[in-house]
Amino acid sequence: MTDSSSALVQERAAVADVCRRLGAAGLLIGTAGNVSVRVGDRVAVTATGAVLAQLTAGQVTVVDLDGKVVAGTLQPTSELDLHLGVYRRYGAGAVVHTHAPMATALSCVLDELPCIHYQLLALGGTVRVAPYATFGTPELAESVLAALDGRSAALLANHGSVTVGPTLDKAVENALLLEWACGVYQHAAALGTPRVLDERQQLAVIEAAIARNYGTTHTLQEGKP
Repeated sequence: MTDSSSALVQERAAVADVCRRLGAAGLLIGTAGNVSVRVGDRVAVTATGAVLAQLTAGQVTVVDLDGKVVAGTLQPTSELDLHLGVYRRYGAGAVVHTHAPMATALSCVLDELPCIHYQLLALGGTVRVAPYATFGTPELAESVLAALDGRSAALLANHGSVTVGPTLDKAVENALLLEWACGVYQHAAALGTPRVLDERQQLAVIEAAIARNYGTTHTLQEGKP
């Protein structure tokens, strides 16, 4: 299969850039992990065996939604079924799978990451842990898809994490948020039993965020501080 100069050029470069950023942040180690972005009926996805912190656009392969390579010279990630499953079932725009240290550590001991901080509500609240299955298998893909139902993140037991988003930047933001939350939980658990936000407290946060348009900047009104 020969490369196509017109197939998702910007998206391939963006995937490579994201991998280098995540590698610099310590979320992607060596060849472990994979990233993809969807544009219409095409998906730009990292190649298997590539060193992600040094990834180039040429190491990003383009496939259709059936997994057929349409551009690129390298075999796509072994987790391609997982990525395509997310796009088919949830209509996401991008997928980030990492073996980030804190997320991976918690995936070895927890059945779920509870909502200990209101920022986890940006991921849907409690983060489920998908049961362990061998990497690259349909069983793993299906268990992760189930764990992602109603969520933007899932932990993979004894493996790592997956985050999704409407855009590549949002999926990356979710990956960074999840790793931060896992670190907070680990530190809190070392000090005692972490408190968990109950449903009433979570609803109050959602209502306040909507009322305040939380997460965006606001121009000062004339005459007011």
